[in-house]
Amino acid sequence: MLGTTFILAFRSITRHLMRSFLTTLGIIIGVAAVVTMVTLGQATTQAVQQQIASLGNNILQIRPGQGFGRGGGGPQPPNFTEQDVTAIREQIGGIVAVAPQATSATTAVYEGSNWSTTVTGSTSDYFRIQPWPLAEGRSFEPAEEIGGKAVCILGNTVRKNLAANGSLLGKRVRLGGISCTVIGTLTARGQAGFGGDQDDVVFMPIKQVQRRLTGNRDIRLMMVGVDPKYESAAVQSAITILLRERRNIVGAKQDDFNIFDTAQISATLTGTTRLLTSIVAAVAAISLVVGGIGIMNIMLVSVTERTREIGIRLAIGALGHEVLTQFLVEAIVLSCLGGVIGILLAQVLVLIIAPLMQVPVLFVPQINVIAFLISAAIGVIFGYFPARRAASLNPIDALRYE
Repeated sequence: MLGTTFILAFRSITRHLMRSFLTTLGIIIGVAAVVTMVTLGQATTQAVQQQIASLGNNILQIRPGQGFGRGGGGPQPPNFTEQDVTAIREQIGGIVAVAPQATSATTAVYEGSNWSTTVTGSTSDYFRIQPWPLAEGRSFEPAEEIGGKAVCILGNTVRKNLAANGSLLGKRVRLGGISCTVIGTLTARGQAGFGGDQDDVVFMPIKQVQRRLTGNRDIRLMMVGVDPKYESAAVQSAITILLRERRNIVGAKQDDFNIFDTAQISATLTGTTRLLTSIVAAVAAISLVVGGIGIMNIMLVSVTERTREIGIRLAIGALGHEVLTQFLVEAIVLSCLGGVIGILLAQVLVLIIAPLMQVPVLFVPQINVIAFLISAAIGVIFGYFPARRAASLNPIDALRYE
């Protein structure tokens, strides 16, 4: 019986293909919009998490000032010193390593090639904290750090622009007024979470950068690696207390430094992305309701057109629930076809849009299954009233209908 009902439903649908397609268009658009938005939202969330993870896990970034910059007008807060680094390393528990940084913009020159880049002075602890493996070569040795030797490690972008098809390991590269020996090159990391090329960088011992490029011993950034066994918040609180003492900040006076936890940044950005995805998906889901109303309208028209057919079926012995089932199955089939087409359309849209957004192409089975079930539910909900109306027709009145 149910098989016959499906056959009758498909015959009715194929009899008016264009009308059937237009009926399902609202469902197609709604399902495609919801699946596409949620999939791209999850891809964006994954991309954000990957970009934040490239900064390293369990890392605290400490800068002077009260934000990412150094503040507005008025006296500028002092930079950190080598003594601050030593104090944090020796007096704060739960720390893996502390890596000070000093940066300077300069031009890298090798033979006939040159490239404008940023030189970052730091120590080998930087590579203990950051998950950034070397493509070749080695990191700084203790003697090179202490003496501030003219050695450098090149980011992938710098290496490609100075010697596209060759290795620079052991070669001499000029950075501003410094001639340094390349002791290593880094693997490619790509774009940073907030824009910019992470690979466009050269690392040198911090003492060499301070002596030859910045001209001072100031430290603009400290990166602190936190032991996973310790609570990051507790370590951050201890560092705050120590730096307030060292910078003579007392009472209710505001800190003149800021500490950013990469884990907190990741959680905040991920939560924001998911919230925006949910809002957009909810707006897109409105078209599903519109599609359901369209199905109900067309099914009501179909009941009116087929009134004599319904009357004949009821007159020769068909039961009311059988007529109800037939029209309900037609509505469900229409809705499910729209759901399937919408899901396929969504996959095509994701394949096109994801590369443009520079996010990974994902296939999320859960949202596709949920979207299909919702489309089927819409067929049941909005198809029931027309089906009930068809089943409740009086056979005599239906047979007299012109």
